[in-house]
Amino acid sequence: MNKINFSYILILMVISSCKDKVEKGNVAEPSPKMDQVTFVTDEKNKKVDVLIDGDLFTSYVYDGKTPKPVLYPVITKSGNKITRGFPIEPVKGERVDHPHHVGIWFNYGDVNGLDFWNNSYAIKAEDKHKYGTINHRQIVEANAEKGTLIAKASWDTSDNKNLLEETTEFAFSQDGNTRKIVRTTTLKALEDVSFKDNKEGMIAIRVTRGLELPSDKPSIFMDANGIPTEVEALNNEGVNGNYLTSEGKTGEEAWGTRAKWTTLYGKVDEEPVSVTIMDHPNNVGYPTYWHARGYGLFAANPLGQEVFSEGKEKLNFTLAKGESVTFKYSILVHNGDQLTPDSLNGYFSDFSEN
Repeated sequence: MNKINFSYILILMVISSCKDKVEKGNVAEPSPKMDQVTFVTDEKNKKVDVLIDGDLFTSYVYDGKTPKPVLYPVITKSGNKITRGFPIEPVKGERVDHPHHVGIWFNYGDVNGLDFWNNSYAIKAEDKHKYGTINHRQIVEANAEKGTLIAKASWDTSDNKNLLEETTEFAFSQDGNTRKIVRTTTLKALEDVSFKDNKEGMIAIRVTRGLELPSDKPSIFMDANGIPTEVEALNNEGVNGNYLTSEGKTGEEAWGTRAKWTTLYGKVDEEPVSVTIMDHPNNVGYPTYWHARGYGLFAANPLGQEVFSEGKEKLNFTLAKGESVTFKYSILVHNGDQLTPDSLNGYFSDFSEN
């Protein structure tokens, strides 16, 4: 084979290789490598799927069926869903309380007197003026090489007045059996805004039945507006969740305490799994209070301090028009042997330095 023919073959091989790496439709496909994040935009269903090595991790959903964008579902590397299905995909045996608890979300219970936290499809039309909605506005960037998704949203009144402009970057990654979401949210005030001290907030996940803490008592859960939600007594088969905070609090004792991180661990389909939320030292109210309930609500609330401290502390946070505040959290989704406190402290140390 002469040099000219050999060079021609090499050129054809390079062109063919490049074609394989070109984006196909709305699927961003960088050069393949281990633990590779891929984003698949589904404009019809108003979501962006987040895949790692071709397997679904979560989806950024902005279809308006919940009055805020959410990450749903959330799936371990091994394929177990750690989020409750209701109200999107109800599963037999799950609780059907609190329809505003969907996937992973970020909002607050009192912003200029409006309740963003409890808003859902279940609110009566005549009461909607009491609630706020976080409306998705734009996917700014989906960068598969960096594993980052940037989205804009606005925090709006019922008559569509914009109170806050939200810019959120999600950074997705995987390290062994640990999947990670780093959420960095900047809120810019479009007018003077107050976040009145309220226990309903701020970053949260509603977990699957197996990660709840065992309980067989009939319960009525009351929301901030005094609306009771009755839940039938459920058996504890497969229910084995437990909380552990960075300060050593466990179980129900984690609620209403401050900590740098809290982990919720147990077994789903006989596999050990855990989800951990980490606060960042630069966040307002650090170290955050934990609104961690046995029935499956797992939330960090740095702004609602009065209830958690039994009146000893209070924080009414405000932003003047044009001012901004940033909240940053890391969420670890793990399957396999339980992450030890030492390993979680290591993750926290790395996170807190960035």
